[in-house]
Amino acid sequence: MAINLELLNKICTAPGAPGFEQEIRKIVLKEVKPLVDEVEIDNMGNVYAIKRGKKDKKVMVGAHMDEIGFIVTHIDDNGFVRFHTLGGFDPKTLTAQRVIIHGKEDVVGVMASKPIHVMTPEERNKVAKTKDYFIDTGMSAEKVKELIKIGDPVTREREFIEMGDCVNGKSLDNRLAVFILIETLKQLKEKSIPYDFYAVFTVQEEVGIRGANVAALRIKPDFGFGLDTTIAFDLPGASPHEMITKLGEGVAIKIMDASTICDFRMVDYMKKIAHENKIKWQPEILTAGGTDTAGIQRMTEGGSIAGAISIPTRHLHQVIEMANKDDIDRAIQLLSACITKLDTYDWSF
Repeated sequence: MAINLELLNKICTAPGAPGFEQEIRKIVLKEVKPLVDEVEIDNMGNVYAIKRGKKDKKVMVGAHMDEIGFIVTHIDDNGFVRFHTLGGFDPKTLTAQRVIIHGKEDVVGVMASKPIHVMTPEERNKVAKTKDYFIDTGMSAEKVKELIKIGDPVTREREFIEMGDCVNGKSLDNRLAVFILIETLKQLKEKSIPYDFYAVFTVQEEVGIRGANVAALRIKPDFGFGLDTTIAFDLPGASPHEMITKLGEGVAIKIMDASTICDFRMVDYMKKIAHENKIKWQPEILTAGGTDTAGIQRMTEGGSIAGAISIPTRHLHQVIEMANKDDIDRAIQLLSACITKLDTYDWSF
């Protein structure tokens, strides 16, 4: 099945640093309103797209809208902009990148640092740190201060492209999941489902799973699914045990990550659904990092029966994130099937 690349492009290129998800939220609202029975927005900005089921239980799926980004902390007398990171960055990936400062109007800048030509030998051998970088807009200090203020969000500038069997861009983490959740709602629009389905587009995941925690407290789900990217380290130099997942080898069913041990019943259920529907899948154990699954599983009295669907992605938290188109489609098929069959499994211990 061909995926809707036009929509995915639109979703991936929209800005949305943690706490500043306004633009991506507008796209989500436009897409989901015709597909569900109700749409709600909470005080944090989480979007709840609700499709009612036949039985008295609730299932929550969380896909975070935010992308890693920055926030302006200082503008010096020459107009150079200092920033603080919003989310996890490897500092060396900032080198030679363009960014967009979302001020009174969008301002393009470049991540700059001391030129190698004037570095001392010690400086050349030093591991880069975030504080070594600043943003150069090419404008006078007066113009910068007119358009930009402390507290403005900053996102990375990079186009979304197709590359072989893959898509490539700046924020596949986690706009792939936003796309997959929207496409799942499309598949379920005319279908009957057993339980109330809360498709939640969450905020501020990259700075601590904040939106999902709030959403789970509100919904009190019986069942839950996180929906996020995961590491595909199927690259030169990687040992087999380090790869986590591989591109093109199927959608990943999470067993655990650093924040969640998925419910063994949910893992078993998801595997069975994948086999029954001939959906290619691979297991995922990620020993570092976490997703909205943690909040969905634990931020409700008694907890929820929770697991996660992950999309294998190379080069995570860079501007060149890459995922296989077939894996994306498999994630849509697996999530859709899982939602429709939840009442057919024996969930007892």
